[in-house]
Formats: sequence, structure tokens, C-alpha cells
Amino acid sequence: MNVSRIALAGGVAASTVLILAGTASAHVSVQPQGEAAKGGYATVNFKVPNERDNASTTKVEVNFPTDHPLASVMPQAVPGWDVQVTKSKLAKPLDMHGQKISEAVSKVIWTATGDKNDRGIRPGDFQQFPLSIGQLPEDADQLVFKAIQTYDNKEVVRWIEEQKDGAEEPESPAPVLKLTAATTGEHGASADATAQTADKQTTAAAAASSSDTTARVLGIVGIVIGVAGVAFGVLAGRRRAA
Repeated sequence: MNVSRIALAGGVAASTVLILAGTASAHVSVQPQGEAAKGGYATVNFKVPNERDNASTTKVEVNFPTDHPLASVMPQAVPGWDVQVTKSKLAKPLDMHGQKISEAVSKVIWTATGDKNDRGIRPGDFQQFPLSIGQLPEDADQLVFKAIQTYDNKEVVRWIEEQKDGAEEPESPAPVLKLTAATTGEHGASADATAQTADKQTTAAAAASSSDTTARVLGIVGIVIGVAGVAFGVLAGRRRAA
């Protein structure tokens, strides 16, 4: 009897832990496809789960960081959803590839379309919303996006709480994109590599041109020497005959 009670209590405890873990992890998040390297561009997915049993998610709003604005944001079409990209003027223009950018994306909003009773993210489902973003900052380790999730019963969940160092995960955490170290293929490094390649090609072309010119000169000299040799032989033959 005691063994059965202990086993039952253990099962209940384990189930409770699983339920709590599932609840804590079911929030709006952002993950890159591959890497999100500093100073480069990346394709990211905003994953939005439906946490309600009696309502569907019909609107998702993602607000972009203002401390590290992103000038280039391109959404990938998602069937059943309309997308709207909003830009705002910058207090301080950005320098991208030698051009001054005076505005950056402030938010992206996806709104479900279709039949009222069969649209959006239904209970038990999730949806991913892909974006191509850049240029990523070089002086930050992460980007924090604040998301707002709206259900068809008018309920609004704000995923806007930032994680504090050493603290537990907040109840409604904001999506965080971790940035990796810049690779040699990003921007300045690639430009240097391109310049070095161009220099090598120029040097090789010059060497080839020089070699070709030398070969032509030697060929002409050889022909002249050959003609002179023939002429000398003819004159020598005539002298002997005389």
C-alpha cells in the first residue's frame, strides 16, 4: 500500500513538472536559420504557439529594437496571413554600404485572413513567421524583440519582459535573438579578400602579358638570325665557286 502511494505521488509530481515546463516554454520566440553573425544578414523565424484551448491567434505584432535599428527587413509570404512592415524616422542616420539610411523598421504585423471560423493559429498549433533582417549590429551580443499576440476572443498577451541577469525567466519573456561572432565572409573581411584576389589577378595578367611580349621579341630575333644565316651561307657558297 505504501509503495503504491509513493509511486502515485511520484507520478503526480512528475506530471506537474512536465506541465509547468511545457507552460514555461510555450512562448513567442525567435531563432535564426543557421547563424545570425554580427555585422551580417540573417533569416530568422518567429515561432508563435497558441496557448489557449478555446481561441485562435489572429494577429501577431513584433516590435523591433530602437537601440540597434535594422534598415533591411523582408518578410516571407505566409499562407493565410497578411503582413505589414512599418518604418520610422531615425534620430541618427545609419551608414550601410556607404549610404546614409534615415529610417528603419519599427514593427512587423501579421494578420490572419480567410473564413472567420477557420483562420489564424488554432488551439494546439503553432506558426512560424520568417523574416530576412540586417544589417545586424557589430557592437551587441543579442537583439530583443517585443511581441504582442492577439486572440479572436480579444485577449492580448504581451511578450515584452526582458530577462535579467541571474534572475528566473519572466512570465511573459520577450523574444531574444542571440548574435554570433562575425565571420571572415562578412563585409570588411570579404572586401579585403576581394581586393587581394583582384591584385593577384592583375599581377598574373601583367606577368602573362610580359611573358607573351618576351616570347614575341625572341621569335623575331630568331627569324632575323635565321635569315642572316641563310644569306651568309649563300654568299659563302658563291665565293667557293668563284
